Amino acid sequence: MHYIDNAIIILYLGILLFVGFKKRLSKNSSATELIVGGRMLTLPAFVASLVSTWYGGILGVGEYSYSYGLSNWLAFGLPYYLAAFFFAIFLAKRARESKVLTIPDKLAQVYDKKTALAGSVIIYLMTVPAAYVLMLGTLAQYLFGWDLWVGIVVGSLFSLVYIFVGGFNSVVRTDLFQFGLMFAGFIVLLITLYLTYGGVEFLQSNLPESHFTWHGGNSGSYIAVWYVIALATLIEPTFYQRCYAAKTGKIAKNGIFISIAFWAFFDFLTTSCGMYARAVLPNLENAVGSYPAIAMEVLPVGLLGLFALAMLATVMSTVDSYSFVAASTFSRDIVMKIFKIDESKTTHYTRIGLILTSLLAIVPLFIFDSVIEIWKFFGSVGTPALLVPVFFSFVGSKRLPSKFAFISIMLSGGVSLAWYSSKYFLSGSYWLSVEPIFPGLIISLIIFFSFAKKETATTVAHK
Repeated sequence: MHYIDNAIIILYLGILLFVGFKKRLSKNSSATELIVGGRMLTLPAFVASLVSTWYGGILGVGEYSYSYGLSNWLAFGLPYYLAAFFFAIFLAKRARESKVLTIPDKLAQVYDKKTALAGSVIIYLMTVPAAYVLMLGTLAQYLFGWDLWVGIVVGSLFSLVYIFVGGFNSVVRTDLFQFGLMFAGFIVLLITLYLTYGGVEFLQSNLPESHFTWHGGNSGSYIAVWYVIALATLIEPTFYQRCYAAKTGKIAKNGIFISIAFWAFFDFLTTSCGMYARAVLPNLENAVGSYPAIAMEVLPVGLLGLFALAMLATVMSTVDSYSFVAASTFSRDIVMKIFKIDESKTTHYTRIGLILTSLLAIVPLFIFDSVIEIWKFFGSVGTPALLVPVFFSFVGSKRLPSKFAFISIMLSGGVSLAWYSSKYFLSGSYWLSVEPIFPGLIISLIIFFSFAKKETATTVAHK
């Protein structure tokens, strides 16, 4: 990259730190101030923060759209829009009106402390940002020629240092800045590609026919799995955190509707750019690098730097949000609950949790070599464990007794984990060729419909 492009990136990092450090937490900041910013999130801030946070897998999107074309929009986009819509309709206002701070708070309120602790451990593992840390390191390799681990360390440091002093409010302020960059960079790239090579006719002449089908050449069952994995949205901690932080339930609900429109537009940009990358550079050794490769092929000095910012901003906005959720879960919902530590220590222990999370995020990188596989693993195990107990803690009048809620989390999650592990003993295929998310979900639903009881005023009073 040219020194001008590098200067643009350095300027971005400086502004990011300035914005993130603008307001610091005090030692006496309350848990509400730390975790949900005092519940003062406005509609624009809600949308910008949620949109940028939930779209961190930019290299995985590039890999999929390069390989399978329009299917990216239908496999990685549409199922998540539907799940987000479902969340907005059934959960957004209820979450805000519950006045809790975290999902485990709700589990403790509806079930018991043991169930909340089990849920906390799963949420913590699901929010450790291993996939996004891997993407930061990979981006640094492509953009600067750094070793993977150097990129991981430097990228994580710049993504986390301001959270250490500012908490949730720092996450939101930096998200507002990064939201604009992620759209600007991809709009510039797509316009440049269109002006350089032409439109749909160029793509049709230079891409496989399967790139214009809904499945992209994959089996229907493979696509269907992603529609089920997308149900993880209904237990997505960053969704709940922003709903808890919103000024009103109306802002939470409408904010998700608006966010869906932004995600759909951004998917149009990313899918189109990935397809252009395949048409222009059909022989890339690694499709994960399709966006950096096509950008370096067509963008002039300065605009290349802007596009680099778009990719960095997209990933870094997710690393900081997930790291913060993981850190606050570790501190407030696990350590402080187990050892009965006063809530005045929440900031202190969250900072410890942030350091631990940064280190733990590296561990999955020794096990998985694919961003998509990391997503699939945690989605296939965490979703069956938490989906039913969490969803029905907000919706409907039937509740599982505490004992069965705990059993549901442990058994369904354990079965899906064992099922996932079976591929290591069966030559790469799952037992009975069934995806691991399905047996866990079936067990969780069986437990719910077998043991859930209608909650009455008496049962509530006894909790």
